[in-house]
Amino acid sequence: MTGEDEFEPRLGKLRARGSRRGRRYLHQVLRAAARAGQANVGGSASTRAGRGRGAGVSRVLGSRDRLAFHRQRRVVIKSRIARLAGGGAAAARAHLRYIKRDGVTRDGDRGALYGAGTDRADGAAFLDRSEGDRHQFRFIVSAEDGAQYDELKPLTRRLMAQVEEDLGTRLDWVAVDHFNTGHPHTHILVRGRDDRGSDLVIARDYIASGMRERAAEIVQLDLGPRTDLEIQERLRAEVEQERFTSLDRMLVRSSDPAGRVAPDGRDPFRQSLQQGRLRKLDRLGLADELEPGRWRIADDLEPMLRRIGERGDIIKTLHRELSARALVRGPLDQAIFDPSLAGDRPLVGRLVARGLADELNDRLFLILDGLDGRSHYVDVGTGGDLAPLPEGAIVRVTAKPTGPRTVDRTVAEIAAAHGGRYDVDLHLRHDASATAEFARAHVRRLEAMRRLVGEPERLPDGTWVIAPDHVEKAAAFEARQGRSRPVSVEILSALPLEQQVEAQGATWLDRDLVSGASEPLRDGGLGREVREARARRLQWLLAEQLARLEGDQVRYRPDLETILQRRDLARAAAQLSDETGLSFFELRPGERVEGTYRRHLDLASGRFAMVEAGRNFTLVPWRPVLERHLGANVSGVMRGGGVSWSIGRSRGGPAIE
Repeated sequence: MTGEDEFEPRLGKLRARGSRRGRRYLHQVLRAAARAGQANVGGSASTRAGRGRGAGVSRVLGSRDRLAFHRQRRVVIKSRIARLAGGGAAAARAHLRYIKRDGVTRDGDRGALYGAGTDRADGAAFLDRSEGDRHQFRFIVSAEDGAQYDELKPLTRRLMAQVEEDLGTRLDWVAVDHFNTGHPHTHILVRGRDDRGSDLVIARDYIASGMRERAAEIVQLDLGPRTDLEIQERLRAEVEQERFTSLDRMLVRSSDPAGRVAPDGRDPFRQSLQQGRLRKLDRLGLADELEPGRWRIADDLEPMLRRIGERGDIIKTLHRELSARALVRGPLDQAIFDPSLAGDRPLVGRLVARGLADELNDRLFLILDGLDGRSHYVDVGTGGDLAPLPEGAIVRVTAKPTGPRTVDRTVAEIAAAHGGRYDVDLHLRHDASATAEFARAHVRRLEAMRRLVGEPERLPDGTWVIAPDHVEKAAAFEARQGRSRPVSVEILSALPLEQQVEAQGATWLDRDLVSGASEPLRDGGLGREVREARARRLQWLLAEQLARLEGDQVRYRPDLETILQRRDLARAAAQLSDETGLSFFELRPGERVEGTYRRHLDLASGRFAMVEAGRNFTLVPWRPVLERHLGANVSGVMRGGGVSWSIGRSRGGPAIE
């Protein structure tokens, strides 16, 4: 080689790239990449919070002068990274359907999905493009002065354009504007892919604060900084609010370690506000006046005020939903179902409304008109396995136990006797009275714990490694599950009460009458309606010769429920045969069902699953687990009043009871 192509290689020492100088240079590169917002670079744990796109921008925004905080237009942004693996894709579809629901526009119409360049985005196409994505970003953007905007689309598009510039990539996003609350807000869904098809990683600091700062900048450009009058009016409004406010934050910051605080005497206006707020906290039991001008605030001031604020929001939701349905309930007839106080006492009532208490995390609530004559707000939790509930359905809500289960103690006992190991064979040798199916139920419990919290460990041969503190870990697992899903909801009847009176099926009223252990009824509200419906149903049963009077006693036919259920199934089967051209066959106890799960049907006798097998079909009692296998092959054995399913397992594998 000649000329400028000539070079002389200088070989260094072996392993020279690991030299101290090389390491220093590598660290400089990593720090520079992190500042530039590059994702997936190495570094110490202290820098991981700043990894991802937008890290450098968020640092710049966070270092700006904060003296003008009160004049800045406030914007609240709530964010969540939703995993799409497993059942996440189905949850994403459900979330999209919910944010597009009826009644969210100013005119009460259905929400309109839009994007960067269109006012009518295709939600199905967006989800199709998201197929295979690892995650999805969800944001709720709510400007404090959002009511001053005629529409929020221009604001959202300008914000997302700025976010794209900050992150250095084009984004695939859709949004829906909601005007059905006191604060107009926008739901934004962003695909977890950048414009090169790689996983989109956004720096934690940018999600936490950078995006909010950008939104506040845009609102402030549109509306200008807040005036003195606006600031004063907002602060005056906080004095009597029953939630955690900026005035409370000032008091907490200025208090000493013992919680003692004195209003700021340097500013008469601020002193007046703080004094008024302390009087309000005193009435709430969260502050005490030690001497004139000196106070002590409660140690748990912030969490208590946040809980009070949440309760106030719940009461508003109750009042709004009841008023929309012309149900008049006084304050004493409105209640919040508390699982920690309910114990094993269930709540039975009629479904009045359902909705999302937390639209970002898909946390559901139900409002029930109870048999006790009161209307109850029930926090259902994430509700991923909650069956579809028609309005007017009769349901039973039960608090989920939060302690370890008997199966956990049994597993711990067997493992302790076998060197910290557990499997079905060990269980059967340890307890000769146990059946294989009973032992497999313990395995399903261990599988659930491993899937959600990563332990206990399962060895390749199917043996489980059980830690000595397994019972304590199971208790922690139950507590976590309780926070996510605090209650279980059982449909007693999908049929409204009025339709049950003359229904040709085994209704909730029939089971209630025959059992003789009826729920206590209040002489008002739903309680009175149920009492009247019972009397009318009894007259219908007498006319159908399914019951008879002997003196002042009512005698029901022993096979009353069986007769009514067979009538119900025969009628539904005839309709399905006409629709599909398939032949119906009745499944009897002990017989096996195999076929394709097609749909569920709400009958007077309950919810049933249609399972198609060749040119035939059958109707069997429905279970929530089936809905995840719609259109798939299922198999099981009819046992008693239900089916023991073995979905996705071999015939000899564990069943789903």
